[in-house]
Amino acid sequence: MRILSALLLLFLSINIFSAQIVSETQKLESLCKVWGFLKYYHPHVAKGTFDWDKQLIDKIEELETIHDKNQLNVFFSQWLDNLGQVDSCTSCKFDNNKVYFVKNFNLDWTKNEDIFSPEVIDKLQFIEKNRYIGEPYYFGKGGRKIFFRNDDSLGSKFISRKIALLELFRYWNFVEYFFPYKYETDQNWNDVLKEMIPKFISIDNDVNYHLTLAELVTKTDDSHAFLFSPLISLNQYGRRKVPVEYSYAEGKLIVTKINSTIYKKERSLLEPGDIIYDINGKTIPQIVNGFSKYIPASNSWGKIKKVKNLFLFSNNDSIEVKLERNGQNIALKVKTYLLKDIIYEKKAAPEKWRFYDQDKKIGYVDMGIIEREDLNEMYQNLKTTGSIIFDLRNYPRQTIRPLSLLFLPETIIYYQFNFPETTYPGMFYSRKNSIGRKNDDYYKGNVVVLIDENTQSQAETTTMMFKQHPKAKTIGSYTSGANGDVIRFKIAGLETSFTGLGAYYPDQRETQRIGIIPDIIIKPTLKGIKEGKDEVLERALEYIKTGR
Repeated sequence: MRILSALLLLFLSINIFSAQIVSETQKLESLCKVWGFLKYYHPHVAKGTFDWDKQLIDKIEELETIHDKNQLNVFFSQWLDNLGQVDSCTSCKFDNNKVYFVKNFNLDWTKNEDIFSPEVIDKLQFIEKNRYIGEPYYFGKGGRKIFFRNDDSLGSKFISRKIALLELFRYWNFVEYFFPYKYETDQNWNDVLKEMIPKFISIDNDVNYHLTLAELVTKTDDSHAFLFSPLISLNQYGRRKVPVEYSYAEGKLIVTKINSTIYKKERSLLEPGDIIYDINGKTIPQIVNGFSKYIPASNSWGKIKKVKNLFLFSNNDSIEVKLERNGQNIALKVKTYLLKDIIYEKKAAPEKWRFYDQDKKIGYVDMGIIEREDLNEMYQNLKTTGSIIFDLRNYPRQTIRPLSLLFLPETIIYYQFNFPETTYPGMFYSRKNSIGRKNDDYYKGNVVVLIDENTQSQAETTTMMFKQHPKAKTIGSYTSGANGDVIRFKIAGLETSFTGLGAYYPDQRETQRIGIIPDIIIKPTLKGIKEGKDEVLERALEYIKTGR
């Protein structure tokens, strides 16, 4: 009787399993994950034996005849068997000399009994344990970051649903295995796949293709990420512009300069000092939110940094603005011009460094333009000052290490980096990085560093170096929160990128998405900009004078 009951239970369970319907999204989601996993783990696939993109296209077609879980698992089991035998790997062990970072690593989906049969789960688990550890075909290693190779795109035009899904699956797996901050995205990366599959299935033209790709890239929540698409630039932002320069503060734009155009007799209706708070019926924050879907950033201030130059673009010959002028609200319809018709005055080249005061007690260094070969001369000029202001509201020029040799008193750990473990894709290992040298003749004065949302990546790393100085002070606003070098590659023939290494404080606190928090917080104001002030710099001078 017990045997009969057990057989009946087994029969029922098999029939229930086989009768479980799988949706199109479920089928494609599992295919994406298995295809990407095999691409980097299976010994015969990872070394480039197969035309792996063609295999995916073929498998997408085969999925159309599959409707339940039993069929799906027969499909996966046969595919795995056809790839060839996987031998036991005696070298697939962790390196005991490395400290591994596991927050980003998750292959739990390979054990998902709601989708996979015990047989398929066992096969996937065996491949993981006996993964490929030779020279990868699909990525290489440059220094301690990786670069992608042998992933040939079929171009940026929409060809078919299958090709669109191929690009989605390719990008999703790039992030899954090589983006060090995958665990920090607002939306779980598995949920991103579920959401984006139906959107990629519904693509029907080139513009929609690019916008959907841009939406996917934006899901990384990374200021290093971007998607360069002329179609998006033209259709979403426009190729005409109001010929003015402006600054952003307090959620509004303040006009700082009127540019000329080739049409000499046409005068701008805008004036320096105008505070624009509405463009075509939308507030500036509303416009920022409208851009958010397609422009990736680590945080809200990083988003502002990326979009603030787009506010006065349009494809129309004019835009409507509402503004404050001399205490009154005014509505204007202002003309736009093609970029080629706008005349920009050449600005005088700024000084790389200078004394800020007549007494030569304060030095100032523009970190965005000073070069490595300038540093010794700069230091000889400024080393007798009581304070040096380093302006890092820009992007420096590979000056961090030579500066550390001049300004730090000793070798010190200033950052922890996480590097991709190329023999175990998805895993990263940690290493603390030191900088500086034993130097009794280091600079003894105040080191004041100016930072804001423009302080990104190498600028953030340079800030962290300066913070190791005994008399360092950072002043300004939160930095971009995107640090750790960049991996550049193409998706659907379009240039894109994301952060390639994890970067943390020495005590493992995170800087990605948060940014470096200044010791003294101050932001530009509309009033200050209107009066031509650099309020961050003024606050630095006040600190030097008062010590607070």
